[in-house]
Amino acid sequence: MFILSCAIFQAFPVSSSNNYGGLFPELYQISCPQANEIVMSVLEEAISKDPRMAASLLRLHFHDCFVQSGGPYWEVPLGRRDSKTANFNKANVNIPAPNSTIQNLINLFNKQGLNEQDLVALSGGHTIGMARCVSFKQRLYNQKGDNLPDVTLEKTYYNGLKSICPTSGGDNNISPLDVASPIRFDNTYFKLLLWGKGLLNSDEVLLTGNVKKTKELVKSYAENEAIFFRHFAKSMVKMGNINPLTELKGEIRNSCRRIN
Repeated sequence: MFILSCAIFQAFPVSSSNNYGGLFPELYQISCPQANEIVMSVLEEAISKDPRMAASLLRLHFHDCFVQSGGPYWEVPLGRRDSKTANFNKANVNIPAPNSTIQNLINLFNKQGLNEQDLVALSGGHTIGMARCVSFKQRLYNQKGDNLPDVTLEKTYYNGLKSICPTSGGDNNISPLDVASPIRFDNTYFKLLLWGKGLLNSDEVLLTGNVKKTKELVKSYAENEAIFFRHFAKSMVKMGNINPLTELKGEIRNSCRRIN
């Protein structure tokens, strides 16, 4: 299904100068008026079969923008193409690790032209999806090399995580990033941070990392879902315009696994 739509889109490149670095929502309006319907129908089918797919797609978009360059709604500027190369080293350097400190997160986002509001809003994408035990194990048993848990973890939540993630083995066991509503896009993620139930260190430090701006945003989004949705949509568009490859600078792959 995607192969058909990609072939149609690639056959009719369109040039445009705008504020989106070559991307704009109406890119395929002439060459493929059904583009949005095709994509949405495929996404709806995939997500209905596996709700985790929504989180995977958010993560894919995040990784693409940072490396090679029922919730909120936003108009997506179209035309961002696939890279003809892959860079494992850039992925390891530019993508924030799950044990990142707040300053490390801020620095990595700033490097991509994103600010603290973008950091907290986009972190809210963790309201859906799962994480492997290996991503949060250090918070349970060895936060400071003393074999003790992270003191910011709420006790009941901590005990539940220990049953999922034992001291040895089980690295591929998974836990929801948002334990309360793991398949619903809402602002519960931020409420959980206030209750000491952020799964990753990079989640909890938004509140406990002693940065006034991020702490205030966590509280604001926890109190007002509409503000979170509005900021998330704005930051998604902003992130999507990080060094986009357009026209002949990239390609639309017929198979996501390999270059054409």
